[in-house]
Amino acid sequence: MSDRPKEYPAVVALGGGHGLSVTLRSLASISNQVTGLVGTVDDGGSSGRLRQHLRIPPPGDLRMAVAALMPDDEQGTQWRAVLQHRFDGEVDVGGHALGNLVLAALWEETGDVIAGLTILSEAMRTRGRVFPNCLMATDLITQVRTADGSVEVRGQAAISQTRGFIEQMRLEPSDPAACAPAVRAIEGADLIVFGPGSWYTSVLPHLLVPSIRQAIEESSAHRVVIVNLMGEAGETEGYPAHEYLSAWARLFPDVGIDTVLADRDHVDDLEQLRRESQRLGARVRICRVSGGLAHDPDLLADALSDVIGGPDGVRERGQG
Repeated sequence: MSDRPKEYPAVVALGGGHGLSVTLRSLASISNQVTGLVGTVDDGGSSGRLRQHLRIPPPGDLRMAVAALMPDDEQGTQWRAVLQHRFDGEVDVGGHALGNLVLAALWEETGDVIAGLTILSEAMRTRGRVFPNCLMATDLITQVRTADGSVEVRGQAAISQTRGFIEQMRLEPSDPAACAPAVRAIEGADLIVFGPGSWYTSVLPHLLVPSIRQAIEESSAHRVVIVNLMGEAGETEGYPAHEYLSAWARLFPDVGIDTVLADRDHVDDLEQLRRESQRLGARVRICRVSGGLAHDPDLLADALSDVIGGPDGVRERGQG
């Protein structure tokens, strides 16, 4: 990895799960002003159990984002493993990641989602901030066209396993309580990064939160979409690169993009990708950002650093 200045513009990454974790690790190596924003639609696994029984936002993706921003020294590496540790079994603590339980305890002790996250981040010495996009658990609801007709599918876990064409998406409640620090982070951002990650259940749902979408639309920040390397079973099975942009343009045509970042070894539809990106006002940048089947944090950091444009700041919107 090339040497980089210590000061870089403010960057905000939106997504969830492993994809957001990779992006945050990359951004933390090129900026000292990193904010990760996580959705609250997860209703499966440990997060789903905790949100149902304790009436809290799903903690899993927030935990993973905090872990991604922890330092890579010996202490940070050890505590990251502890935070990510998942207990065996199916009852009591079985299936829960320790960090999920810690966040649940912090939220009960403080009575405040942001205060609990702040305490955990400070204790873990994170190289940035992590916030949910809103302050409550939400349900993702989609209208999916399948071989048997159009059906409504409710819940992140069910949607991720549904094969079909997603025609519409919405949240319930439709206007969830805003996370003010998340909105302020977007308002102050120079660079906003979407993806990679589960497209319909982690990345695009951010644009369904009215306060987040408005802040993005009003922001002058340079917007980057990192295209997934391959489709996921269910929601994006068999997707070539351009389909991710087609989905964005179909569902959120008024939300423009400036740069589409794609891996050179995972694009077989370059001309289609360029056409779909142009519909959203974006320029395509093809480079090496993967080490095979997953995005490589160092290679992705180099590519994002090029987009940022060096220590003088992010390129103006529309200049790719």
